[in-house]
Amino acid sequence: MNDTKGGFHVPENLMVTSTMAFFLVHSMQVGVGILGFEKYIAEDAGYNAWISILVAGLAIHLLLWMIYRLLQGCGGDLVSVHNFIFGKYLGGLMNLVFSVYFLLLSLTVLRTFVEVIQVWVFPQLNTWLFALVYLLLAYYFIEGGLRVITGMCLLSVILGLPLLLFKFFPLQIGDVNNLYPMIDASVTDILSSAKVSTLSFLGFELLLMFYPFIKDQKASKKWAHFGAFYTTMIYLISALVAFIYYSEEQLQHVTWGTISLWKIVDFPFLQRFEYMGIGLWAYVVLPNICLGLWAASRIPKRMFKIKQKYVLWLYLIILLIASNLIDDRRMIDALNTFTNQAGFYFLLYIPVLYIMMLIMKKVRYRHGN
Repeated sequence: MNDTKGGFHVPENLMVTSTMAFFLVHSMQVGVGILGFEKYIAEDAGYNAWISILVAGLAIHLLLWMIYRLLQGCGGDLVSVHNFIFGKYLGGLMNLVFSVYFLLLSLTVLRTFVEVIQVWVFPQLNTWLFALVYLLLAYYFIEGGLRVITGMCLLSVILGLPLLLFKFFPLQIGDVNNLYPMIDASVTDILSSAKVSTLSFLGFELLLMFYPFIKDQKASKKWAHFGAFYTTMIYLISALVAFIYYSEEQLQHVTWGTISLWKIVDFPFLQRFEYMGIGLWAYVVLPNICLGLWAASRIPKRMFKIKQKYVLWLYLIILLIASNLIDDRRMIDALNTFTNQAGFYFLLYIPVLYIMMLIMKKVRYRHGN
């Protein structure tokens, strides 16, 4: 058993090993965002945006450290943290806010990937039909529990790696001189670009919910950091390859940079490699949706002691309706922008929580003495 200060424990047969923290953190960070993030991070810092990826990566490691300190200090998960700091009622309100936030992450991934399918593969595809099939598939895996979702994360990392290795093809015909001068953007531009890249790195904060399900929580810390580091390296390499291949003017007209680069891959037995890449990526992004939905539906379960599947069905219906209402590129872009902003403020909220936990511990210690 894994006893926690949060007032609940997780049976050992439902837990995952500490090494799985690597795949849980990494697979949630690498999803639909990597298919077209290059254009957006280059808008502020130009080709110096690769520096902003390193800045964002360092910030993620600092936030991961704070999350572990938070969870070790309060015990349990995000629900326990909020109840410890804010009490039952205000803490409960904050928990519901973050349940909606995790749901928003799933909606953003789902609707953005449906757009990828519609733009590149099936232009006449009905949004609701693909979303329905995808959400039913997600429900099937979520019902299996976190261990099943973790297995999906492991497979998604294995499937995604070969696709990323094909970036070698555009490197052969790119121009390294595009990267020079190496540093000519201002600090403000680089920080602004790092903020834009937030959406690409979101997902690691779900550690706040699956932490109690890790067997050796102390040992998982290094694996979570390895996962974040691996993500940073993948985004860094992807950005550098795009910057080497595209000129700055070209990049501003390319919405899906990574998919466009897949078109360069040439095999005698496969004419349109990007179709295969998008098909495999459908599995890579599935854990994003499953983890987001699992975390979103688990919060009401923890708060109201109701079965998680009832909340899950409600959230699935909400996602199906919402994804169908967002029906054009402008609305999808607005959704991604809103999620980026919400995620950025959530990341700023983590240090606030950490400081408040330290204050609460000091206050309670003094009153206890």
